[in-house]
Amino acid sequence: MNFILFRVHYPWVTVLVAILMTTLAKTATAQTTAQTLQSPSPTTNNSQSILNNLSPNPNPLLFPTKPEEVRIQGTVPLTLAQALELARRNNPSLQAAQFQVERSRSALREAQAALLPNANVNGNLSNSGNNLFTGGSTESSTTFNGQAQINYNLFTSGNRQARIRSAEEQVRIEELNLENQSLVIGLNVATQYYNLQGADEQVRINRSAVENAQASLRDTQARLQAGVGTQFDVLQAQVNLANAQQQLTNSIAQQQIARRQFGTLLNLPQSVDIAAADPVQLAGLWQQTLEQTIVQAFQNRPELPQFLAQRNQAEQQRRQALSQLGPQLGVTGTYNFRDIYNDGISVVDGYSVGLQSSLTLFDGGAARARAAQSRANIAIAETQFANQRDQIRFDVEQFYVQLQSNLDNVQTSTLALSQAREALQIARLRFQAGVGTQTEVIAAENDLTRAEGNRVTAILDYNRALANLQRSVTARNTR
Repeated sequence: MNFILFRVHYPWVTVLVAILMTTLAKTATAQTTAQTLQSPSPTTNNSQSILNNLSPNPNPLLFPTKPEEVRIQGTVPLTLAQALELARRNNPSLQAAQFQVERSRSALREAQAALLPNANVNGNLSNSGNNLFTGGSTESSTTFNGQAQINYNLFTSGNRQARIRSAEEQVRIEELNLENQSLVIGLNVATQYYNLQGADEQVRINRSAVENAQASLRDTQARLQAGVGTQFDVLQAQVNLANAQQQLTNSIAQQQIARRQFGTLLNLPQSVDIAAADPVQLAGLWQQTLEQTIVQAFQNRPELPQFLAQRNQAEQQRRQALSQLGPQLGVTGTYNFRDIYNDGISVVDGYSVGLQSSLTLFDGGAARARAAQSRANIAIAETQFANQRDQIRFDVEQFYVQLQSNLDNVQTSTLALSQAREALQIARLRFQAGVGTQTEVIAAENDLTRAEGNRVTAILDYNRALANLQRSVTARNTR
C-alpha cells in the first residue's frame, strides 16, 4: 500500500521539485546576468551580434522586388529575452510613441519661451529722387531707417502659467503612453513566444505519435507474419499511422505560420525565420496574495496617472480660457534711428518706453464656452479613471485565478502523462502476450499524445497568465 501511494504522489513531488529548480535557475541566471554586465563574455557578444544582424532596413519605405529578397535564408533560434530586446529596438508603434514624446517636449519648450522677452530689430534702406524739368537735373537721397524693439508681458491673468503647465501635463501623458506601449508590446511578444513554443511542442508530440504508430504497425505486421495476428489489426495500425502523419503535417504548417507571425511582430528582415530557443517550463512563481497584487497594480499601472494628467491638463486649459477675460499688461521699449546720406546732418535717433494694457469687456461668451468644454473634459477624465481602476482590478483577479488554476492543471497533467506512458507500456505488453487488442494499444497511444499536449498547454497557459499578471502589476519608475 505504501508503494502505491508513493507512485500516485510521485508526479506531484516532481512538479514541486521542478518549480523549485526553476526558481533556483532564475536566481542563478540573475546573478550571472549581473556578472555579465560587469564583464562581458563571448556569449554576450555573440548574442549582441545576433540581435544586430536581425535589425530591419533603416528605410521604412523599402519593399522587396525580387523573389530572392524574400526567400528564407535560415532559421535563428531566439530566447524570450532576445525577442523582447528586438521588439524594443524594431517595433514601429514603440518608435512612433517615442517621437510623440519628443514632439510634446518641443511644445513645452515653445510654451516656456513666453517666460522670456521678445526682441527684434528691423531696418530698411531706400533711395528716392525728383526730376527738375526746368534745369534738366535730378535730386536723389538715400535713407536708412532702423528700429530695435523689446516686448514682455508682465501680467497675463494666469494665461502664461496655465499654458506651460498644460504643456508639462502633455509631456507626462506622452511619456506614460510610451511606457504603456512598451508594456503592451512586451506582453504581445511574450504571448506570441509562448504560442511559438506551443507550435514547436505540438510538432514534437505529433512526431512522437508517428513513431509510436510506426512501432505499433511493425508489431501488428510481425504478429500477422507469425500467424497470431489478423489483417484487421494491421489495417487499424495503418489508419492510426495515417492519422498521426496528417496531424504532424498540420502541426508543421501551424509552426511555420507561428514563426512568420512572430517575425512580423518583431519587424525582422524579410529573409530570416526564427525559432524558440527557450525550453517549455514554468516561467516562475507569483508569491503575493490577491489583495497585495491588486494594490500594487493600482500603484504601478501607467493608465491611472495618465488619466490624472489628462484631468490636470483640462484644468489648466480651463484657466487659460478664463484668463482671456482678465487684464493683460505688458511693457515695450523701442529705439529708432534714421540717417539720410549726404544731407550734412548726423543720425537722428530716439527711444520710447511704455506700458500696454488691455481688458476684454465682451467676447460673446467665447471664453466661458471654452472653459465649459474644459470642465467637461475634466469630468470625462475622472470617469475614465474610475472605469480604468475597475478594469485593472478585474484584470488582476482574472489572471490571478487563471494562474492558480493553470498551476493545478500542470500538476494534474504531469500525473496524467506519467499514467498514460505506463498505460501504453501495459497495453503493448498485453497485445504482445495475446491478451489485449490493437484497439487498446491505439487508444493508449492517443491518450499519451493527448496527455503530452495537455501538459504543454497547461504550462504555456500558466506562463501566459503569469505574463498578463506581471503586465497588470508592473514595476515602473515614478517621479
